[in-house]
Formats: sequence, structure tokens, C-alpha cells
Amino acid sequence: MDDARGESAGRFALEALDSVPVAVALTIGQDHRLAYTNAACRAYFGDRPLGEPISETFRDLLRPDHVGHFDDVLATGEPVTLTETPVTLSLPAAGDEERFFSFRLSRFAQEPSGVLITAVDVTGQVTAARRASHTAERLRRILLRYQSLVQVSTQIAWVTGPTGETIEPSPGWERVTGQSWEEFRGTGWTRALHPDDREPTIRAFAEARRWHRPTRYVCRLRTKDGQYHHFEISSTPVYENDVVVEWFGTYTDIEEQWQRQRRHALLDRAARAAAEHTGLPETFGAIADVLVPALVDGCGMHLLSGFSDRPHGAPVIAKRVVTTTAREGLGPDLPFRETRFAADSGFVRAVEQRRPLHRTFPPGEPPADLLPEESTAWLTEVAANSVVLLPVMVDGAVAAVVSAATVGDRPPLSPGDVDLIGQMFEHIHDALSTIVQFQRTQQVALALQHSLLSEPADHADLQIVARYLPSPAAAEVGGDWYDSFVLPGGATVLAIGDVAGHDLEAAVQMSQLRNMLRALTVDRPCPPGQILRRLNIAMQSLAPDATATCALARVEQPQPGRWQLNYAVAGHPPPILVTRDGDCRLLEEAANPLLGVVFDQPYDSAVEPLPPGSTVLLYTDGLVERPGEDLGRGLERLREQASAFARRPLDGFCDGLLNSLLATTSTDDIALIALRVPTGSTSGP
Repeated sequence: MDDARGESAGRFALEALDSVPVAVALTIGQDHRLAYTNAACRAYFGDRPLGEPISETFRDLLRPDHVGHFDDVLATGEPVTLTETPVTLSLPAAGDEERFFSFRLSRFAQEPSGVLITAVDVTGQVTAARRASHTAERLRRILLRYQSLVQVSTQIAWVTGPTGETIEPSPGWERVTGQSWEEFRGTGWTRALHPDDREPTIRAFAEARRWHRPTRYVCRLRTKDGQYHHFEISSTPVYENDVVVEWFGTYTDIEEQWQRQRRHALLDRAARAAAEHTGLPETFGAIADVLVPALVDGCGMHLLSGFSDRPHGAPVIAKRVVTTTAREGLGPDLPFRETRFAADSGFVRAVEQRRPLHRTFPPGEPPADLLPEESTAWLTEVAANSVVLLPVMVDGAVAAVVSAATVGDRPPLSPGDVDLIGQMFEHIHDALSTIVQFQRTQQVALALQHSLLSEPADHADLQIVARYLPSPAAAEVGGDWYDSFVLPGGATVLAIGDVAGHDLEAAVQMSQLRNMLRALTVDRPCPPGQILRRLNIAMQSLAPDATATCALARVEQPQPGRWQLNYAVAGHPPPILVTRDGDCRLLEEAANPLLGVVFDQPYDSAVEPLPPGSTVLLYTDGLVERPGEDLGRGLERLREQASAFARRPLDGFCDGLLNSLLATTSTDDIALIALRVPTGSTSGP
């Protein structure tokens, strides 16, 4: 009601407004005395006294500038609208409450003139609008925070459609990979993936889309500089009305983290590999299996010995003990053999300088001065693109040289890769040192052992043949030994034994035992059993912790043309007597306890006549014992074979036994010594 006019706008017209839901009030005159309020006005603002100026009546609600609006309406006749005006109401039940009203002031033209006020409660609309605005602001801030988080935690954010094709440009992608939007859009992004990771990544993303679930995986991405970095991809579906409308994802560069994890994993694998082996070739082979294919495609290991003693300018001889390739089709493995390296070769330079020699070159064009012609030809054939020659230091000396190569699509070895290979060997230095020291000890022990395995005694009438085979299961020092010598009186002594243990201490004890037995045998002419008893007594003082077995025999000629065997056995397998006709018998009449065990009673001896052409065989348990088998079966097998080879020459007899019985070989070393009397002789009385 912009202009309340006419007679119809009298008191009765105002009473018609009593029941409307909008608050209505009327002021009269220049001092704006309150003349009327309807029920809605009284309900909102309470009963107000009529006849008083509105500035007094509504003092608690009006601001000073509001009275000026009343003056303007009376003076100009133009209505005034106040929208969403906050009003604090005092409600009896709820206390003070802020509500919002839109007020309209219109001139009331009936005399005396005044101002008609209408007020509409718009609290609901204002609250809803404010709530919507607040929600929008919260969403805006959340989006800003998420965008900031993405910028901090990742290098690339991307959006694809529900089928996996990129639908929005990604500035981060172009910045990292150099791909433009035209190259990136659709499925073009897959061309930036490493060839080996392309198919697995596409498959993983397809699987995520199939099941509508977030996924996380790692792949290699080609960066702008042409290098591949490891990135972690995270993707999650975006839903609208329970339908996936797009996928949002990020790429985060985790190359440094991946390199650290790989380094720790390779060092741990190298440590475990070194701990599982006791020989240098086996250990280096296990380390090569760690390197290939994790770091390189081909790996060789050369063992060195005596490099420091080589004359200046002389070539180097190194033995290849490992050749490993990552996959089939890389050409034949190089043979395991000693190789001659020229003094001016890269191999020798690396050893002399004691630091890695690293070369990168076009595929299939290796430098000719690094390795021998055979190795260079291999690198050319497999299209190698880089090589490193790395000396392996053990206790201050170069123990080996590692040669490693990358080929084909694999990037050339980086300085970081070369450093990691060096760290792997530094990480296992203590294990290698232990192996080297053990092998040196074994070499000393082996030399000592072989020094004790002398050629059998030379006798005009008797044939004597000895054989020794080390354990085929491990390069260990065995405790087996044999001996043969002629006494001053002309009798021939045969001895064989086995000292417990497989180390340098066992070899030393074997040497002591052999020498003591020789001395006791030569000292006085007495039965072999008595000599073994004296040896046992001596061991209790000189080698109290040692135990051993022994068979001692003396071949004598009581009369011309007659031969006999005087023997005794201490814990050892019994000798075998084989006649020329193949009759074979175990000599078990002179068995005595193990040497090294306290035994105060006399040792037994026995005398056995030797028929013409017969053979006496002394042997160690490795010839007859088999794991899980009764010893009697092994002895019976030996008797059968000895009988079959009885007419062979003595060399053939011994070799035949070894060849036939090694078909079911044990893991122990084997020693045997055989004596054959002349065919024209006669047995003893």
C-alpha cells in the first residue's frame, strides 16, 4: 500500500487488518505517535502503548536512523523498504532471540496523515540463505585445502572419465613428463610409462574401474630429461547419484624412497646369500644371483691369487668362477676357466687402482681394452650398453673382480648403481673374510694332509698301491691317511687310519698320530696290537682330546717264498684278504677299541697266512659306509667287488673298487692301500 487514500481507508479499513499474518502498525502526525497495531504485530513485538511517539514506544527495537525514515516518508510520500533487518525479541518462554524482518514504510493519507508499517518475518529465509552460504564457503575452503595438500604431497594430479581416458589437462603432468595436453589426453599418458610397466599399470587401473574401488600402485614414469623415476599412483572414483562419473588420481615421485628400499633389500639379500655358503665360488655365485636381474643383466666373478707377487707389467691370471645372465637369449655363458688379462687392460687397471672402472657406450660397442677378446665378443653380441669392473677387497687385498653389464632396453649403470654394488660387497666383507681365512686354513691343512700321503714303499717282491679321494660333497680336509714303509729287518708295514675332524687341527693330529705310529713301530719288534696300545697311551698325554681309528699290518716272510700278515685293528673297518681265485674274507680276529679311549687291557693281534698272488686291502670307512645303511651291507658290497676284480693288476683292482663303489658314493673322503704278494710264493706254515 504505497499511498493509503480515500474515505475507505478509515478506522474500519484498519480493523480489517487485525487478522492478517503480517505485522501492521500505524503512526499519526509529525511526532509519529503510535495509533494502531494488529494482532500479528502484538504477537511479534508485544503490546505497545498507543498515543505515544514510536521512538518511545519501540525504543528497545528502533535505531536512531529509523525515525528519519518515518520523516522521509511523510515528507516525500515515497515508501521505504528495510530488508532482512535483525531484531532482538524478548520472548517469555525462550528469552532473547534474534529474528529477521523486512519492513515497508508507506504514507497514510487520511487526516491526520501518518505512516503505515508492515513487517514480514523472513528469519527462515535468512537462516537458510546463510546456511547455504556457509556450506558453500566451507566447501570452497575444503577444496582450497585439498588443492594445497595435493600440491604439497604430489607432483601430478589428473582426472579421467569413467572409462579411463584423461579428460582434463594436467599442468603437473606436462611439467614432469614434458607431454603436452594433446600428447597426454585420452590414453596418450600410457606412452610415458616404462615399457615393462605399461601393461601392468593399465591392467591395475582397469581392475580398479571394474570393481569401483580406490587403488594404489607403483610404476616407472619417463621424466622430461628422459630418465625413468618410480612414481606411486593413487586413484579413487568420484560418484554422482551412486554412479562413477570420473576418476581422480595423483602421481607422487618416490624415486628416492624406492632407491632406499631397494638398497636395503639388496643388502639384506646379499647378507643372507653370503651366510648360506662357505666357499668363495658358491658365495660369489649367490651374490651374482642377487645382482641379476635386480641391477644388471650379466655378471661374472673372477678370483685372484698372488696378484701382489706378480712382476710389474706382467699379465694377470684370474679364474672365472661365476657367469650369470638375466634372461634367455643373451648369448652363451662364458666358460669357467683361468683367463689371461693383459697388463694394459681395464681389468688390470681396476685391480691396480683398487677402484671400480665404469664405462657406458652405445649398445653393442664395448671398448676393446676392458676385457679379453672372448668377453668383449659376448658384450657385443648381447648389445651391452655399460660395464663395471669392481675389485672386491678382503682384508686389504683384492680377492676377486666383479664384471657386470647392462644390455638392451635397460638403462646403463648409473654411478649410484655402481656404488650400490660396491656397498653390497662391503656389507658382506666379514663373511668373505671368514671364508678367505677358512680357505687359507684349509689349503694349509690340505697341503699337510697330502704331505702325509706319500708314495707306497718300494719292495722288490711285493706290489703296493694306494689311493686317496677327497670328499665330493665339500672342499673339506679329511682325516683319512695311509702309510707304508719297510722295517730294518725287511718286513713291510701297512697302516691306515682316520682322525676325527675336518679342519687344520685334525690334519695336525693326523700328522702327530702318523709320526708317533712310525716311531713306535720302528722302536721295537712287537705285535701290532701292542704297538696300537702304546700309541693309545701316548695319545692320552700328547693329544688327550683326539680320537682316531687305525689298522696296522706287518707283512713278513718267515721263510723264503712264504708270506704272512701280522695285524691289529683299533676301531677301524677290518682288512680284506682276496685270493687269486677270488675268495674274499674279512679279517676280524684282531679287533680292538677306538684310539683315544682309555683301555687298560692288552690289544689283540692276529697272524694270517697270505696265499700266492693274494691281495690284502686296508681302507677307510668312506669306501663302505652310506648314510642310513647298515655297515654290514657296505662290507658285503666291498667283498663282492673285490672278488670280481681279484685277477686284475693291482692298480686296476684299486681303481675298479673306487669306480664301482662310487656309484653309491658317500659324503666322506676315501683312502685305501693294497698289497699283493708274488704268485710264485707259498703261504706260511
